[in-house]
Amino acid sequence: MSASEQAFSPLAIGPLTLRNRFIKAATNEGMAKGGIVSKGLAQFHENIAAGGSGMTTVAYCATSLDGRTFVDQAVLNTDSLADFRALTDGVHKHGAAACAQVTHAGSFTFLDKNTLKTKRPLSSSGGFNKVGVMSGRYLKKAMTEDEMEAIATEFVEASKLAREAGFDAVELHMGHGYLLSQFISPLLNKRRDAFGGSIEKRVEFPAQVLRRVLDAVGNDLAVIVKYSMTDGPKGNTIEDGVQVARRLQAEGAHMAVLSNGLNVESISALFGSSLPKTGAKPSNPIIRLGMFIQSLTEPPEVQFRENYLRELSLRVRKAVDMPLAYLGGVQSREGVEQAIGDGFDAIAMARSLVFDANFVNKLRSGATERSGCTACNQCVTMMYTPGGTSCVLTANGLEPELNTQRASA
Repeated sequence: MSASEQAFSPLAIGPLTLRNRFIKAATNEGMAKGGIVSKGLAQFHENIAAGGSGMTTVAYCATSLDGRTFVDQAVLNTDSLADFRALTDGVHKHGAAACAQVTHAGSFTFLDKNTLKTKRPLSSSGGFNKVGVMSGRYLKKAMTEDEMEAIATEFVEASKLAREAGFDAVELHMGHGYLLSQFISPLLNKRRDAFGGSIEKRVEFPAQVLRRVLDAVGNDLAVIVKYSMTDGPKGNTIEDGVQVARRLQAEGAHMAVLSNGLNVESISALFGSSLPKTGAKPSNPIIRLGMFIQSLTEPPEVQFRENYLRELSLRVRKAVDMPLAYLGGVQSREGVEQAIGDGFDAIAMARSLVFDANFVNKLRSGATERSGCTACNQCVTMMYTPGGTSCVLTANGLEPELNTQRASA
């Protein structure tokens, strides 16, 4: 079987079998205004399913109200079940699987003092919270073991609700600077107990969360982990990233999605290229902060190249036998064949599918060999516009009104 044929063959991930190896990677859709699981969000993922992907991942399903980064993010709770069910029904109608990315922001939150219930946002370590400068949350709190137990329970309960909502998989987010990666990264974890110090200790709490979620739903759902192989120029190295993968494998994760970098500290390590230089000041605080730090710490213009995380991902591939999804700039049949030929089990894509939800079908039929996506990253700046994430080149955004209507209405 050729690499191209293999890409379109079924893939077993734990108890789940996908119709092919293409996965829509989680990218904050910006379509949950006021926390509503909206018709726009449901339509976005149904379009991905109709376009041929084997699975689509709903980004940032918070474990609790305090687990959000913004108020415009959905929470996996009883109030959202009917709307999430409408979303998963739409995905299943086209033969694809639906995955809920389960996340807690920790100190990476822009919720104001009147919204966040805790006096200080929780994190692996206390002290100054640079992200909190944007929301008046200048200090963060080091989690106690009781608080860690409570958050682990939140992940378990959210995963159970994902199962009830019809999701086929959950993706535990251990990357990009959110709570679980705040334990894994030495830039953020300064603990001196059993959960800080060496990489083995720093990954202990996230591994415990994974183990509990596997015990709770692993017989019914694929339990996937997305993590950052490195933090970027500073912090975790690829050697650390390999150790994380080995621990995930030892705990029994059904698959790992290999991402990179941190949302603020290392933008180009995450996207493989710089955020766009815009004349207007972006309204979203993450983008403003990321662009400011990028201007201070990164080269002025990092140029995109296809499969830009290949070298790092190959280090992980050689170290573990568990299923791995390659993520990082696949834009063509050639890029797909390279990743499959390198031994990766699945291809996770974001920007190419934001550009054209039908990209997978077009690859399969031979109607196209390469995405028209230019990796300009303008879609990143579109996340918090009324219409949500869309491509400025194809002007394919959904009607903004759809993002204010409940999916089940």
